[in-house]
Amino acid sequence: MCSEGISDLKRVDSTLIRKYLFLMKERNLSRSTIIRKTSSLRSFFKFVTSQGVLEQSPFINVYGMKKEQKLPQFLYVREIEELMAMTDTSPKGLRDKAILEVLYGAGLRVSELVGLNLTDLDLGRGYVRVFGKGAKERLTPMGAKGCLAVREYLQGPRGTFFLRNNTLSNQALFLNKRGGRLSARSIRRIIDCYVQKAAIQKKVSPHTLRHSYATHLLEGGADLRAVQELLGHVHISTTQIYTHLSREQVRQVYKQTHPRA
Repeated sequence: MCSEGISDLKRVDSTLIRKYLFLMKERNLSRSTIIRKTSSLRSFFKFVTSQGVLEQSPFINVYGMKKEQKLPQFLYVREIEELMAMTDTSPKGLRDKAILEVLYGAGLRVSELVGLNLTDLDLGRGYVRVFGKGAKERLTPMGAKGCLAVREYLQGPRGTFFLRNNTLSNQALFLNKRGGRLSARSIRRIIDCYVQKAAIQKKVSPHTLRHSYATHLLEGGADLRAVQELLGHVHISTTQIYTHLSREQVRQVYKQTHPRA
C-alpha cells in the first residue's frame, strides 16, 4: 500500500465512522444495507490492523446496528383446529391429517417430517425419534391426537400407497400416491391446499406449524428450557424469540380490548 493511502487510512477514526453511520441512516438506507456496509468496513480495518498498517481499528469503540429480528408467523389454536377439520376420511385425507397432526403435535421441521421412517415411531409411549440439524437425534412426544392420526393412517391408507410401489422395501412413514417417500415440496403443497380450504388469510408454511407449536407451549406455561429441548435448538437464544412472540400477542390483545389503548 502506498504511503498516501496509509495516510488516508490513519485519518479514519471512530468519530468519522459514526458520522458515516449517521449519514446512511439519514439517507433512509435499510437496516440490512447499513449492517452489510458496516460489516465490510469493519472486516477491512481488521485486516489492515492485522497487517500492521494501523495500530488499532477505528471500529474498536463503535457498536453497529443489530440485525432486525422478525417475529415468526403463527396460527391461533382456533386456526389450527380449522385447518385440521379440512381433511376427510379418504386415504389421502387420513394421510394428510396425520402429516398435519405430527407437524403441529411434535413441532417438527419439514425436513425432519419427510425423513421419518416406520422404525422411528413408538406409538405405545407416544414418541417419535427425530434426526434434526447436524444429524442430532431427539425423542419428542406427538400428542394423543397425533398418535391417533398416525394409527389411522397406518391401518389402511399407507398400505394403499405402498402397494403401488411394492417392489421397493420402503420404510418411509409418509408416502406419496406412487408409493415413494413424500418430499418437502409435496408437504408444502398439501398445507397450501388445506389453508385455502380453511380460508386462513395468512401465509402458512410447514414451519408455521412449528412456530405455532412453540408459541402455544409457552403460552400454556411450558418452561423455556423444555421447549428448547423439544424443538431441538442448540442455543436457547433461538428459542427465546417465541417469548417475544407471546409478548407481542399480549400487546395486541391489550390494544384490541383496553378502552384507553
